[in-house]
Amino acid sequence: MTADKPHQCDYLVVDDDEVFAETLARSLTRLNLITHIANKPQEALAANKEHQPRRIILDLKLDNHSGLHLIEQLKANNPSVSIVILTGYSSINTAVEAIKLGADQYLCKPAGIKEIIAAFENNDGDPDTEIAESPPSVNRLEWEHIHRILDENDGNVSATARALGMHRRTLQRKLQKKPRRL
Repeated sequence: MTADKPHQCDYLVVDDDEVFAETLARSLTRLNLITHIANKPQEALAANKEHQPRRIILDLKLDNHSGLHLIEQLKANNPSVSIVILTGYSSINTAVEAIKLGADQYLCKPAGIKEIIAAFENNDGDPDTEIAESPPSVNRLEWEHIHRILDENDGNVSATARALGMHRRTLQRKLQKKPRRL
């Protein structure tokens, strides 16, 4: 291998939760998959360029940044890479945007290693996907709306609170809550 040619790996795990990233990488390594970790957006871009991973597991919320902003940059440096967004902050809006920006799949945390690997291997749509028996709750709709406005404000909590007409601390409390299932 020449010095200027990147050495390819199987997976790049991009998550600001270092413990989660290490745990996920360890699970992939046990399956004999070469795996690297990046905890910050710039680390992700550098690792993507250096290691040319076949697959990237990308967290949606990276500290104060949106993983959505990385998708196109990661694809530009590594056009054949497959990207799965893995997030604890799922919303319909971010799922749609992630796919439009070039992600292959979108998974909600918690997701097991088998589910994550299956997401990379199954890119076909499923017309038999179950439709919810009832519409989303008011709490879920509020959560979706808050995250859409947060995304429009590039993750800026103060600007989002102003746009929603609520106190910043109230918004921060709402953001700490886990999303309710659909």
